[in-house]
Amino acid sequence: MISNQILQTTIDGLKNITRREIYVLEREGKVIASTEEGGQNSVIENIELFVDSPAENQLVAGFQYFKVFDNGSIEYIVLVKGEDEETFRIGKMAAFQIQSLLVAYKERYDKDNFIKNLLLDNMLLVDIYSRAKKLHIENAVRRIVYLIETELDKELNTVEIVRNIFPAKTKDFVTAVDEKSIILVKELKEKDGRAEIENVAKTIYDTLTAEAMSNVYVAVGTEVKDLKNVSASYKEAKMALEVGRIFEESNHIVNYEQLGIGRLIYQLPTPLCRMFISEVLHGLTMDQFDEETLTTVNKFFENNLNVSETSRQLYIHRNTLVYRLDKLLKMTGLDLRNFDDAIIFKIMLMVSKYMNYKDSLRY
Repeated sequence: MISNQILQTTIDGLKNITRREIYVLEREGKVIASTEEGGQNSVIENIELFVDSPAENQLVAGFQYFKVFDNGSIEYIVLVKGEDEETFRIGKMAAFQIQSLLVAYKERYDKDNFIKNLLLDNMLLVDIYSRAKKLHIENAVRRIVYLIETELDKELNTVEIVRNIFPAKTKDFVTAVDEKSIILVKELKEKDGRAEIENVAKTIYDTLTAEAMSNVYVAVGTEVKDLKNVSASYKEAKMALEVGRIFEESNHIVNYEQLGIGRLIYQLPTPLCRMFISEVLHGLTMDQFDEETLTTVNKFFENNLNVSETSRQLYIHRNTLVYRLDKLLKMTGLDLRNFDDAIIFKIMLMVSKYMNYKDSLRY
């Protein structure tokens, strides 16, 4: 359960203090951490004699042996080189330290499993509160879910990177739901508002991007005040991530509460979307609009239907822009200089984008 790297760091620290050689073994005798050069490539023979004996520690061939237990069964064996009383005390300390690590990691593992099952709605309501009480997790506090998706190098432990961003936050939970997705369930302070919530998302994005220079996306759910609603915040973050991909490709941080009309379109049934596009375009398809027209329209919307500013940014004469808008009017019957018509066409473009995304999932 404890990584070999953590075990190695632990005994290296103990060696720096005690100046003794320390080994950590699996119960089969394979060395998984050692302070002696080349020690990790060795196997301690006849270890089964000590494993099968009732003794918790033993002196064998110049080494002090100690057992580390997990729920009554042997998890690790600690060896310290030396036969004197001081070596015995050092061995007891090393075994106690690893035992404490084992308990801490197991508690975190239990909490990770609880949070994961909570997010995936795998628990009954009564079980949520009883398990939370056993794990000393408070119920009625403000929490919010961040969904982090990344394609970082497999050798990097992304979960640990995220945990290290909040090292002192013992009430925050970080867990992986699959190979690419990490969840942060963050407890909010009383004074935390929208700015603080967005700052956390930005910190996560900046840190992970700097670590591996890879594509990172962070989606934020809504605030909840009861454990049973944490899964709802997770589902919102999940929706935000997908809606952001469709309508805000360039935005790597997406908040569910700021999705706007994209969130509404995402929840519309496919047949209704197709019918709306057909009614607006009168049988035309998006393929019949050239790139120049679509670029003009998008820039026109960006500039709040301002003809002068749009023509300036496109480096075209005002009359050229008017000509393009008139051309679109003839094709669709919609005059984008009219606010109502502009809204209809804007929504149609977003619905078309959504339908293209849905179609791409089929192939």
